[in-house]
Amino acid sequence: MKLLKEVAKLNSDLLDCIEINPSGRPAATIIWLHGLGADGHDFEAIVPELRLPESLPVRYVFPHAPERSITINAGLRMRAWFDILDLKYRADSVDRVQFLESGDMLEALINAELKSGMPSDRVVLAGFSQGGAIVLHTGLLYQNQLAGILAMSMHLPTIHNLATELSPANRKVPIMMAHGQMDPVISVAKAIETRQELTRLGYAVSWHEYPIQHSVCADEIQEIRSWLLQILG
Repeated sequence: MKLLKEVAKLNSDLLDCIEINPSGRPAATIIWLHGLGADGHDFEAIVPELRLPESLPVRYVFPHAPERSITINAGLRMRAWFDILDLKYRADSVDRVQFLESGDMLEALINAELKSGMPSDRVVLAGFSQGGAIVLHTGLLYQNQLAGILAMSMHLPTIHNLATELSPANRKVPIMMAHGQMDPVISVAKAIETRQELTRLGYAVSWHEYPIQHSVCADEIQEIRSWLLQILG
């Protein structure tokens, strides 16, 4: 499949993004958020590794997070979806205003896809670490049905505060969670806490663990490929 890459700002109100488009009309869009200190280029290389068939032309959108001062990193400025105040991984461990602001930024990107003609149920949200927290939070609250949510190496700090806000449109959204068993940044136990709360709330979660740290491995990419083929058909 021939892919066309460009750096784009979809309009003046949206985040700068890396876009990778198929040569023909896309059948689905994946919006993929990077982690703390990275940028939209971070997951570009995963596109050819997914080996999706030509019968499933996918458009990829990799946004760049804004630059922010990060408290746990001595106030250094870096690309981040939200400031992290401490490593307790609770709702008050993050800057809630920035967290919700990033959710609004993601929702604007989703809505731009809808305006271009992509049905909401052909839009997948994917994210790593901080990005995974934003896509899971935003996807669970989004008012139109999504194709799926991929949350990698993450814990959702707002997970215990969402019950009254959950969107009926996405009560059955496919969710895949993947985590490294030796992750020193976000322990697998914290990720399991998120998964268990999702299960308690009635969501079906496809759960995968790997013998890695805070990263992505080949087996994980293949599991993502299989999951995408399942939900996008």
